[in-house]
Amino acid sequence: MSDPKTANLKYTFPKSERLHSKKLIQELFDKGSSFYLYPFKVIFLTQADHEQNEVLISVSKRKFKNAVTRNLLKRKVKEAYRLNKNLLTTESQTFPKALIGYIYTGNDILPYQTIEAKLKKSLLRLKKELTELSNKDQS
Repeated sequence: MSDPKTANLKYTFPKSERLHSKKLIQELFDKGSSFYLYPFKVIFLTQADHEQNEVLISVSKRKFKNAVTRNLLKRKVKEAYRLNKNLLTTESQTFPKALIGYIYTGNDILPYQTIEAKLKKSLLRLKKELTELSNKDQS
């Protein structure tokens, strides 16, 4: 028997949740707010007209020359986000949907457990920031 709280959660990461529009990416980097939580720089911009969050994951080619290494890190970050994206939503409060950019700034290839723990912390901080933004907009 499944837990009723997790019954309606979807642990997927479809293309509709990925930020791939060049126009929206440019807007995110131009107008977005950011914070740094090692090994990520997180950039976010609220979007009222979107029905879900869109996420961009980037790993620097300058720091990691091998495409294999960059792809490995991106896969780890995507998997951690996919399993923990539900931290951004609660039934009691609706948050404005956002464009989110995760830029991996670490110099080392971190293990998955570390990446997941840091991503969870960043999601909780992002939730706090979005809550503050939505409270400012309402008042």
